[in-house]
Amino acid sequence: MNEQEKGPATPSTPAIPATPATPATPATPATPATSKTVIVVVDGFGVSAMPDAGALRPGDLAADTCGHVLDRCREAFGRPLRLPTLGALGLGLVHPHPDLARRTHLPVAVGRAALGYPGADTFAGHQTMMGADFSKVTVARLAEHLDDVTRALTDAGHRVERLDGKPLLVADGAVLVHDNLEADPGINWNASGRLDHLDAGLDFDGILSVARTVRAVAPVARVIAVGGHADGPLPEFVRDGDGGTVGLDTPATGFYRNGGLQVQHLGAESDHTRQLPDLAARAGIPVTLVGKAADILACEAAVRRPAVATAEVLAHTLEAVRAEGDSLVVANVQESDLAGHQQDVERYGRILEQVDAGLAALLSLLTGPGDRLIVTGDHGNDPTIGHAFHTREYVPVLIHRTGAPGVELLPDASSLADVGATAAAALGLDPAGLANGTEIREAATRAA
Repeated sequence: MNEQEKGPATPSTPAIPATPATPATPATPATPATSKTVIVVVDGFGVSAMPDAGALRPGDLAADTCGHVLDRCREAFGRPLRLPTLGALGLGLVHPHPDLARRTHLPVAVGRAALGYPGADTFAGHQTMMGADFSKVTVARLAEHLDDVTRALTDAGHRVERLDGKPLLVADGAVLVHDNLEADPGINWNASGRLDHLDAGLDFDGILSVARTVRAVAPVARVIAVGGHADGPLPEFVRDGDGGTVGLDTPATGFYRNGGLQVQHLGAESDHTRQLPDLAARAGIPVTLVGKAADILACEAAVRRPAVATAEVLAHTLEAVRAEGDSLVVANVQESDLAGHQQDVERYGRILEQVDAGLAALLSLLTGPGDRLIVTGDHGNDPTIGHAFHTREYVPVLIHRTGAPGVELLPDASSLADVGATAAAALGLDPAGLANGTEIREAATRAA
């Protein structure tokens, strides 16, 4: 992915334009014709470390994805990032950075949310945000549960052995069961196999069969079935990870660059009927899941628009919002998270500018009296912190409320589930229908 050219220098602090990015709010009719709620999750966008962020890595107490990206991009580009829409939505009221405006005249409610689940993980973050209770999901290494996993696989008819005495398993001579090395230690386990391993008769269904059996006994948030075309035998790419984990170095295998990659995420058991998309669909509200949200959220009635490229994610989101009638749209911008994993600050900054422009376009469409735009994150991913893992950070909660009075400061939400409950209330749904979460009530404090 080629880097864009750096733009010319601009004044040091971007000001909120005198005219808001969205057209003037129309007068509120007696009965709203439609109610659209759009949740845009900027993947890996944190606004400061949570108090327990240093439990795994003490240095993570210094994590600040938003602030560090703003600082480093100012140095790299010779100008501040151009984020007028995020500024107008109140990001500067959540994160006191000099490059973010401290005032806005748009009708917004702003605050931040703790994650409400262990670690820092996209899957757990989105499930929690939609109303699942992931607070009791265990962070665990496979080594601590080898006997249980071996027994489950054997009982299911799989042949199981240890790989060279290491704490990972080989099922049916072909599928590695191992710690995931790309997320925080103990968050996820993988079942990985070569789709070109023809001598073993392996296909993705065989990998998935192993993964499902592991999922039945795994205490972790996610078991991921991964199949692809590798550059060599998978044991050649096994290495030690952080926190005593041992697993497959998946990027080194060539899975991501050789084509034909197949992945399926098997999450911890939860009642999807008590999550926001299903609750909305049962109430007759059309649901669209965009980007990574289409891959990891369950809702049989939802329209799915999977995409990775930010331009494509934004285009699908705008298309869904243009449709007539009530709707719930949940979109995930994944490339911010990818930039964090790559520790590429400049790419992260450019993705934020691209998102900002997309949010301006969304605001121009969300003009109905019941419309809501909620911008948030699922965890942090500070590209300056010195490692390629997610960071455990608070995330912003920026809510544009057409027709609402002024700017309201929200109290800290204890969980991302509160974001989902707030979205449910905006759609006229009872948040009690979710398994977890409480509507974030406006604080008594009104922003100056």
